[in-house]
Amino acid sequence: MDALCLSERPMTASFDLDRLRQALVPLRFDLPPDAEHQGYRRYYRLADSLGRPEVTVALGSLAAGDYQLAVQGWWPAEPRGSVLMLHGYYDHMGLYGHVVDWALSRHLAVLACDLPGHGLSSGARASINDFAEYQTTLAALIAEARRLQLPRPWHLIGQSTGGAILLDYLLRGNPAAELGETVLLAPLVRPHAWRQGLWTYRLVKPFVRALPRRFSVNSGDPAFLEFLQQDGLQPRELPAQWVGALARWIPQLEAAAPSNRTPLVIQGEQDFTVDWRHNLGVLEAKFARPEVLRLPEARHHLVNETAELRQRYFRWLDERLA
Repeated sequence: MDALCLSERPMTASFDLDRLRQALVPLRFDLPPDAEHQGYRRYYRLADSLGRPEVTVALGSLAAGDYQLAVQGWWPAEPRGSVLMLHGYYDHMGLYGHVVDWALSRHLAVLACDLPGHGLSSGARASINDFAEYQTTLAALIAEARRLQLPRPWHLIGQSTGGAILLDYLLRGNPAAELGETVLLAPLVRPHAWRQGLWTYRLVKPFVRALPRRFSVNSGDPAFLEFLQQDGLQPRELPAQWVGALARWIPQLEAAAPSNRTPLVIQGEQDFTVDWRHNLGVLEAKFARPEVLRLPEARHHLVNETAELRQRYFRWLDERLA
């Protein structure tokens, strides 16, 4: 897994974002990647660029409500199950090669999409009208897994906002019978310093459409942090509309009835993006004995933490997904 070295990524993208978006069609595994798709995969160092000729890959589009989502799949030889993956806020699928490579090495197929307003998907950048639209996104991804007849069980993995979407699904949705484990990486319930942030939002909302994004030190991998600054798919603003949608969603989730499910939770203790102590308390109250791995040195972006930390939580997951 260490072969996915961000410092080895080319510094200039060899694909055109607009052409790549316009070329997306419904996902098919029988179409070889075109030049734009190959350039995208080289730039983001995705798993099929690492000498895995036995893996079939596909990039396409998926309708979800009013959005056209970019959806991506990896199919290894003789898969023994699948991973459905949701990324975090400001992220996109191209940044999740470490998790994809881990899953493929365990003979798991992978299906993932860019959330609305992120990556190659349509929608106002980094915004959402209501968090219910994220459930429409997840429902579309699950329907796509059924259409593609992905091998069971289907393990769900979500980082940060992706974890929030999975929490909402387990607590307030109707989880699919095909589900295996649910893995929550630094899941969002409340952000760090949420009360202060909510006060600021209410103060500036009448006057400001969006605030400039601040790139935080959310990983111990300096190469990843440097790459984010150059990534053309990174949003550069925090829209007030997204903060408002989050403010409406938090009390709904915290009021949800408990579930008898047992998610797998991985949380860094140097995380200053989410209010992880509060959030773990919510998870303990809502689920039947969730299994929690706390990493004292880890920051928020667990998917792109240091190799040592990734290997530690991947070993922990291996024991539980065996």
